[in-house]
Amino acid sequence: MVAVAVTMGALWYTNRSVAPKEATWEDVLAEAENGGYRIIRNMDLWERVKSKPDNILLVDTRQEWEYRTGHINGALNFPMEPTGWSRWRSQKPLANFLGPDKERFIVFY
Repeated sequence: MVAVAVTMGALWYTNRSVAPKEATWEDVLAEAENGGYRIIRNMDLWERVKSKPDNILLVDTRQEWEYRTGHINGALNFPMEPTGWSRWRSQKPLANFLGPDKERFIVFY
């Protein structure tokens, strides 16, 4: 009886609905730093696009249907789910997508 109660409690606890925490700007900066990414502001990106358009790769990480509804001119689509498993699974396809040029400035949005 105890084993059944413990199992039921564990199933309830792991499957209960949990409202996601709303991300703050500090959360975004912390996640970028932990992942080794840099944040670029819109105006800085615009200046870079105007001065060196051939050296920038814009990657839209939304789903394909979202990309089709509108995207930044010149951006390519590489859909990514925001889960660790999805990012791990996408490593090799993403490396092939980005190509061998390690000097190119890449912006994911």
